[in-house]
Amino acid sequence: MPPTENINPGVSTMHNKSRLALALTLGLGLTSLTASADELTPVTVITTWYAQAEHGGLYAAKAMGIYEEHGLDVTIRMGGPQVNNVQLLMGGKSDFSMGYALQSLNAVQQDIPLVTVAAFFQKDPQSLVAHSGVGNDSLEDLKGKGLRIPTAGRVAYWPWLKAEYGFTDDQLRAYDYSFGPFIADEQAVQQGYVTNDGYFLAKEGVEAQSLLLADYGWNAYSATLDTTQKLIEENPELVQNMVAATAKGWAAYFEDPAPANALIKEDNPEMADDLLAYSKDKMQEEGMLLSGDAADGQYGIMTRERWELFFKDMVKAGTLPEDLDWEKAFDLRFVDALYTEE
Repeated sequence: MPPTENINPGVSTMHNKSRLALALTLGLGLTSLTASADELTPVTVITTWYAQAEHGGLYAAKAMGIYEEHGLDVTIRMGGPQVNNVQLLMGGKSDFSMGYALQSLNAVQQDIPLVTVAAFFQKDPQSLVAHSGVGNDSLEDLKGKGLRIPTAGRVAYWPWLKAEYGFTDDQLRAYDYSFGPFIADEQAVQQGYVTNDGYFLAKEGVEAQSLLLADYGWNAYSATLDTTQKLIEENPELVQNMVAATAKGWAAYFEDPAPANALIKEDNPEMADDLLAYSKDKMQEEGMLLSGDAADGQYGIMTRERWELFFKDMVKAGTLPEDLDWEKAFDLRFVDALYTEE
């Protein structure tokens, strides 16, 4: 799911491989728990949208018993257009939520005690989709051209595009959550989501390309795992287990997605098998989860340096104030524990 919600029209520092292998062997740094059902701790996590491959790590951890091995009885609730994840998390209706970096920083600004404890997408899948062969081959080519961007995108990455690429508000065009106008106009450019753009456009026989914002400097973490400061203080062991099991779940998903996909389709019966396969392959092809600091297999890793870089970009774009206590947005202890040798 993009950090601006999954509104794609087709869908309603020093760590290495040996450390990862060690972590996985030991249950990602923890002793796996063998517990009966009545000994498991109930946990609820809300995703960013209807069940899909972009949530595969959570569903794999549940389907393959990884959460149970870590003492957790996890209920996965789907997000959606009418679901306010932050409100539900703060109201005690969930224990964890999927989110994105800007949301966590905005929470600090609003004095909301939301904390990111892992970041599974090193690259935000948010894209701009353009027709092939018409001269719209890079972000630089789009300066001055009309762009179909929804409201959520206008308050997230749009200020950054203006600050970094000189885009202007007069380029903005209405967005109707459909590929229809895009298909009809070969000069049209609109917001997309790289893990499913090509799937839907291929069905329409349209040759197009996804310009992945992350490849142009958009440094936002996405598919984050967020919780409350209260839970971190009161039950850090539970938080550690949730982070560890979810990281292990993502590794398991890419080894064998079938168990997770079965659960995904139970929650979202409209999800197609070929879309699940396309999205999984695209996540791997683009290095969504394993690139940058996570390139050697550190699922969920995040760094202070990366957070600081993104924060400074948002200050430059006028999205966040310079005096924001930005380090309150995240807690590195839990992912660091997974990949640090004893």
